[in-house]
Amino acid sequence: MVLEKLGESLKNTLSKIAKSLFVDEKMINELVKDIQRALLQADVNVKLVFELTNAIKQRAMKEEAPSGLTKKDQLVHIVYEELVKFLGGEGAKITVRGKPFKIMLLGLFGSGKTTTAGKLARFFSKRGYKVALLGLDVHRPAAMDQIEQIGKSLNVPVFTDRKEKNAVKIWKNNQKELNTYDIVIIDTAGRDALSGDLIKEIKEITDQTKSEERLLVISADIGQAAQKQADEFHNSCNITGVVATKMDGTAKAGGALTACAATNAPIKFIGVGEKSDALEEFRPEGFVSRLLGMGDLEALLEKAREAISEDEAEDLSKKLVKGEFNLIDLYDQMQAMKKMGPLNKIAEMIPGFGQIKMPKEMLNVQEEKLQRWRYIMDSMSKEELEDPELISAARIERIAKGAGAEASEVRELLKQYKQSKKLIKMLKPGNEASMNKMMKKFSSLQGMGRIRYK
Repeated sequence: MVLEKLGESLKNTLSKIAKSLFVDEKMINELVKDIQRALLQADVNVKLVFELTNAIKQRAMKEEAPSGLTKKDQLVHIVYEELVKFLGGEGAKITVRGKPFKIMLLGLFGSGKTTTAGKLARFFSKRGYKVALLGLDVHRPAAMDQIEQIGKSLNVPVFTDRKEKNAVKIWKNNQKELNTYDIVIIDTAGRDALSGDLIKEIKEITDQTKSEERLLVISADIGQAAQKQADEFHNSCNITGVVATKMDGTAKAGGALTACAATNAPIKFIGVGEKSDALEEFRPEGFVSRLLGMGDLEALLEKAREAISEDEAEDLSKKLVKGEFNLIDLYDQMQAMKKMGPLNKIAEMIPGFGQIKMPKEMLNVQEEKLQRWRYIMDSMSKEELEDPELISAARIERIAKGAGAEASEVRELLKQYKQSKKLIKMLKPGNEASMNKMMKKFSSLQGMGRIRYK
């Protein structure tokens, strides 16, 4: 998880609220100190930390709990609201207008501009846009090779010119064809520092391309220094936002995030891994919710939309209405889960799940189990997948041998299938009694998982 240590510290702090008999000044002071300690360990600027915790303390001491909320509930809500405000409030989502909509990436050497260009291309392609990459880094020898390889792996066209050393001419030579795309993502050159020739080049490209978005790509491992870099680029090149990369691999990410949020350049995306899909729109509300163990349903649904198409979802819903469900359907859902990413990252998006202190080893076991089940299903015939009731003891032995698994693992999969099928029957129209029974059970489970501190 991004900022895992900070998240654990904040969750432990909230658990102290739950265990307290009542909320008084002593308890609020202890809460404030815990939050200060957690943020300072995440490399957040001291001045910003004290501004945040003073705001939390003042609100906690002065505000009365609204009707229906206990003082503990209200205190958790205050912490959540102030952290969201601290990281940029509502956030700054990119709205695509006009054609072509141009997104130019700026930054220093090693910040991850070219890799981010590929991630952005995938992000917008998945949302139905016709995307092209434009390589304007004419200085770094491997830049053209890198962006072409990225484009090929994503099946996204790349426009560049290895012979031309003038970035503006490359744009002009390809402009007519680029105008046929919905979005053009422009990769520019970097420097060791923000120099006069870099500023001149960026301004020339900006004037010629009239890029709607100018995103500064910053590596999160620079911590608080991100603020100075963001300010310099903003003053010189009028950037419209920031992409923070390498968020998953540094303890300084808190410093980078809060430093950028303190500037006039909002964070619009965060890079959370090496793969092309490891890019997220930065929404402070969802980000803080995950840090506090409250989940992020919007991000979870976004992952699900990427993993399963509307047609697939419609086909499955029709089967659910008919009460039909076989191992092929279960297999498809498992494949969709695999596309959504590692279980530990999916788990942190589920509301209430972050409060369950489940060991990482257990999540890894669950992920390994899904992989084993896929091997077992691959060892089955089409007939067995379509009608699992046909699978006898002899067939179980054959399937296990073919998958290199134990017979007990095959039986466990079949048990999972039967439980899923039972649930589907409850959902079938006309089965109101079972539906009501299931809803009561769901409500009780939801109540257990909900974040409530009393």
